[in-house]
Amino acid sequence: MEILRNVLLILHFVGLAAILGGAMTQIKAIKTGTARLVPGILHGSWLQLVSGLGLVALAEMNSAVAVDHMKVGIKLLILVAILVIALINKKKEPLAGWVIPTVAGLTVVNIIVAVVVR
Repeated sequence: MEILRNVLLILHFVGLAAILGGAMTQIKAIKTGTARLVPGILHGSWLQLVSGLGLVALAEMNSAVAVDHMKVGIKLLILVAILVIALINKKKEPLAGWVIPTVAGLTVVNIIVAVVVR
């Protein structure tokens, strides 16, 4: 079980890197008005969702670990917002100027919730 948890955690971090990295690659394009939603943002969002649900399921199966459902719910809500924004804007070119900064900001907020909330 510990190996599966570690694999899911690594995949969760890879998804995080894909979202944030995809957003960062478009910063220069935002200034020129040619920004687009790179596939890494959408794929990273799906990867985070699946791996996060797997991590919560494993924690729920382990009776020694108490799951903070409020934290999980907040993180899920933020991730769903990122996913919805990505799905709505995946074929739009150029993107509205708020899309990439919002995705990046929500991702950072998700990191803060994961690290700070105990």
